[in-house]
Amino acid sequence: MTKTQKQQRAQALRQKYHAVDRGLILLILTVFQAVSAAPVCFADGKLRTVLTAEFAGFILFEWIYVGVMHGALKKKNFELEFIAFFLSGIGLVLIAPGNEKTFQKQLLMTVAGVFVYDALLWFIKDVKRVMAVRFLVGLGAIGFLGLSFAYSYLTHYNVLGAYNWLHIGPITLQPSEFVKVAFVFVGAASLDKLLTSKNIYLYIAFSMATVGILCLMKDFGTAMIYFATFLILAYLRSGDIRSLLFIGAGTVIGGVLALTFAFSKTAHVRRRLETYRHIWEYTSSGGWQQASMLVYAASGGLLGLGVGAGRVRTLPEGTTDIVFGLICEELGWIIAFAVVATYGVLAFYAVRVSRSAPSTFYSISACAAAGLLLFQAALNVFGCTDLLPFTGVTLPFVSQGGSSMICCWGLLAFLKAADIRAFPKVFRQ
Repeated sequence: MTKTQKQQRAQALRQKYHAVDRGLILLILTVFQAVSAAPVCFADGKLRTVLTAEFAGFILFEWIYVGVMHGALKKKNFELEFIAFFLSGIGLVLIAPGNEKTFQKQLLMTVAGVFVYDALLWFIKDVKRVMAVRFLVGLGAIGFLGLSFAYSYLTHYNVLGAYNWLHIGPITLQPSEFVKVAFVFVGAASLDKLLTSKNIYLYIAFSMATVGILCLMKDFGTAMIYFATFLILAYLRSGDIRSLLFIGAGTVIGGVLALTFAFSKTAHVRRRLETYRHIWEYTSSGGWQQASMLVYAASGGLLGLGVGAGRVRTLPEGTTDIVFGLICEELGWIIAFAVVATYGVLAFYAVRVSRSAPSTFYSISACAAAGLLLFQAALNVFGCTDLLPFTGVTLPFVSQGGSSMICCWGLLAFLKAADIRAFPKVFRQ
């Protein structure tokens, strides 16, 4: 057997192994989702036909997506997609018992997120195209935030005092979620072309503008996420600890000012800050939600009480801000730990693939997007458990919310693009 024949045989064996591995993971994911959804589909001893069909459709969509991507487009690695399907599936299972219309909307936004993921992945395949539109994307992001704030403020539409929602007829959007994708996009593109001081000054101005508008919206949780992402982007480009400490000092000052404003102007945020690390002292007032969630979550044990049997879902924001407690209670601590570990896996994946990424833009954007998702997940989990102030941010891919779901899939595209296997025909010619 010649050397060429040996290489061809080894490649064929690798492809066969990956095909078996890919199919096995998808099968395990399907079984997990089916078992998790069973209590919802057979509630009260009756088969909920429509809901069962919708769950089955979602699982079928996963199989078709992987089959089409592999068969038609010759994609071979689906690690990120499997992680996103795992987390999204958990969110869908937890949302379904409460409101079927809400579940249908979440299911639709999950499918839409997949298409956004593929569309953005195709767009950033060409780095020249990215560089050509970065200013337009930045201006569009600031304009979108500014106009949505002005509209919400003038129409007096707010949620718990925050003007971070755009409500037009039956459509409700959270602009700050979509702008997260633009924030990473513009930051990575600008810092990749850091040949003069002009780009860094423009990006700092862009960052200050977006965070400033978020503070005006009184969306301080999201503003913290943007600040953290800015720090990650700055460090990835400079690698200078002293510069990072300088920026961090400015961040602390800005944070203190924001908290001072929140403390004096926004009663809802003020109550959250007052009860931080003291929720058991305020169980009859501001700490009631978190204290109740922790008690209910502890009752879940390792395997959980079963989907639909929990009491966290009866609390305000049970499937959004405190959904981690719902995971602990209904699915158990083992699944909750797996969910938390998954965000760490995303960060590890980003660091690993960024080392061999074909462009600095991909390396920076992948690490920034993974850092954003990890930081947001930490705010949600540690906020629920009173280890950090409760900010009310969503748990990526899991919490109820169409804007958040589409944003998370969009951020995932940056991680995928950094993997050299994502565009083999483009970068291996």
